[in-house]
Amino acid sequence: MTKRFKGYRVVQDGDRFYGEISELTTDSLKAGEVLIKVAYSSLNYKDALSASGNKGVTKNYPHVPGIDAAGVVVFCGDGTFSTGQEVIVTGFDLGMNTWGGFAEYVRVPSSWVIELPHALSLKEAMCFGTAGLTAGLSVHKILSSAILAKGESIAVSGVSGGVGSIAASILLKLGYQVTGISGGKNDDFLHNVIGLEQIISREDFINTYNTKALSPQRFAAGVDAVGGEILSGMIKSLAYNGIVSCCGNVSGHGLDTSIYPFILRGVQLSGIDSVNASVGLRKIIWEMLSSEWKPDNLQELCEEISLEQLPEKLHLMLSGGARGRYVLKHDPS
Repeated sequence: MTKRFKGYRVVQDGDRFYGEISELTTDSLKAGEVLIKVAYSSLNYKDALSASGNKGVTKNYPHVPGIDAAGVVVFCGDGTFSTGQEVIVTGFDLGMNTWGGFAEYVRVPSSWVIELPHALSLKEAMCFGTAGLTAGLSVHKILSSAILAKGESIAVSGVSGGVGSIAASILLKLGYQVTGISGGKNDDFLHNVIGLEQIISREDFINTYNTKALSPQRFAAGVDAVGGEILSGMIKSLAYNGIVSCCGNVSGHGLDTSIYPFILRGVQLSGIDSVNASVGLRKIIWEMLSSEWKPDNLQELCEEISLEQLPEKLHLMLSGGARGRYVLKHDPS
């Protein structure tokens, strides 16, 4: 049965790309075993790129972005999920070349779908979304790869954004001392919402920790969401046997360092990929996010928005003015 629904569709007109709220039908969706009525989605930097016509993210237009979706199963052709079951979809090809969560319905392979943990609501799942999953994978990597005592100092970059704000919140809850690295002017958000006591500007961090082959041993570990000179500075300022998990490149894809941090201090650099992470690992991280890693301030990290507000928030993400997470709520009717 064909269903009609609303979605934010990005259209190409020559060299110009623009978004519009359109009436769509399930006949337009790709083949897949699971049809989901989406209750919430969320905004990520990759969505902003897709919505701006970045062909490195999305090859063909018209397109519906949204690499995250949380909702209810309407139909499952292979029996993996039951009608009415609450589920999450993040990553894989959703929102890239498969129409995504900025519409009220998605259809995806059952292998992309995870049952919603009992301790999470659909909205909370999208307060995390891909950013939260990435933050969780980053925290999991550093905690499983290094022996860190409570109270040790961990650097987190891009701390005003989705990944950084959630990673910092998790680490603070777990009892670590977090130094946030921020390029914006969101001190109220960083201090009062995330709870950071130590914040350093991007410029000061680079000038302090990325001018020599080795910098003073300042941090036991780091979560880097931006790349470039910040990542280089983190590596150079790690203490002996420290580790940095790296998941972003908005500040550059280059890496200016030497072998000294690796052979003189035994540091590790670990890449994080949330797009193609195994379902088994995803389930582990989602369970942690729904329980002992769940920040007490999770709802405060998120701003709920409508389809009509998408253009403004996507522009903020591209311009570096976003803070925390934006959660898109669809009409429940």
